Amino acid sequence: MSTQGEPVQVGKVLSFLREWDRGDRSARGRMLSSFLGHSAGRTQGELEADKSPALSLSVEGQRSFLSICPPLGAQIHVWTRLRVAAIGVFLSASSQDQYLGEFVGHGGVVTLLEVLTQPQSIEEIKAEALCLLLAISDAGRKYKELICQSCGASSECLTHSGTGETQESAWMLLESLSHGNPKYEGEIYKGLIGHLTCTSAKAQQFVLRTLHTLQSKMEIAHHSIVEPLLGVLTSLHPDVQSEGNQGNGSNPLSCAECH
Repeated sequence: MSTQGEPVQVGKVLSFLREWDRGDRSARGRMLSSFLGHSAGRTQGELEADKSPALSLSVEGQRSFLSICPPLGAQIHVWTRLRVAAIGVFLSASSQDQYLGEFVGHGGVVTLLEVLTQPQSIEEIKAEALCLLLAISDAGRKYKELICQSCGASSECLTHSGTGETQESAWMLLESLSHGNPKYEGEIYKGLIGHLTCTSAKAQQFVLRTLHTLQSKMEIAHHSIVEPLLGVLTSLHPDVQSEGNQGNGSNPLSCAECH
């Protein structure tokens, strides 16, 4: 049954969409800033009671614009961050519900992965995109598999990022992808072994933590782990050595036979 408030709400939605469609990049940026200012932390029900139906209807348009927006120097950082943050409001409010399905269905995972590889994306934006991918990964196995189809970008952020925040966000995503994801578990395991030789001591620590967990599930260690692990155990960084030796027998070489 319709209510008295429905015509008013429909009018708000149509008005918002008209303003969005007619607005240039600057106007849409202001609209997103306003939306974020009063929508962060709200539940899905609260969002749907306000302007969110309009933004829900334009999820595909937002995804496409984020994907094709040309570089504009420093301003692109602000714009991309607004778009990523707006997506975050939807995903945090809906968990596995409406907005997550819409965003993923329209190719949102690919869009977020592209943010990680865009030269103009600053580290802070990459960290936010990784956190959104983590939220999607935590929603279930099918989402993990979708991310893993193009998960090289997150691995690159772990080993080549210039900030600890981005590295930790990338590690948390890889850690999530390594659990409850049997189809890609072996691929993640071998990829992590390859990253043991990276030049970042912090990244090596993160890689070792996840390798400890993955190796404990396997009866046989992959032969390619021997040389990089020996390098880790003789690292000049005490924290890396400690991580490599952690657990008195949980070392990847001591807990499984190599082949």
